[in-house]
Amino acid sequence: MNTLKNKVSLIGNLGFDPEVREIQGGKKVARISVATTDSYKNAAGEWVKDTQWHTVIAWGRTADQVGRLLRKGTPVALEGKLVHRSFEGKDGLKRYVTEVIMSDFQLLGKSKQPESAVAA
Repeated sequence: MNTLKNKVSLIGNLGFDPEVREIQGGKKVARISVATTDSYKNAAGEWVKDTQWHTVIAWGRTADQVGRLLRKGTPVALEGKLVHRSFEGKDGLKRYVTEVIMSDFQLLGKSKQPESAVAA
């Protein structure tokens, strides 16, 4: 059997402009939120839309590209891996976070990027 891998593929729209920052050593990290929407019929036969929000993190060159090319509302397809982590909040309680660490992405449809980003 082939080795199973942690791989996530999402197609959705950005919920806000990317948050890109530089950390120690000059490495860039970008954070985006991607909404995916599914539709189904409930027990009464009515169509229901179910929207899920996914926190996505990009590093290095991918983070730089995300910052230049993506904007709120941009339709995007992305791939990455699922990561679970925990941390202690300011209130002393343990918090749990699930994120997608993006490895690649592709713009879908018309982008809402500034013209200066297209030339890069």
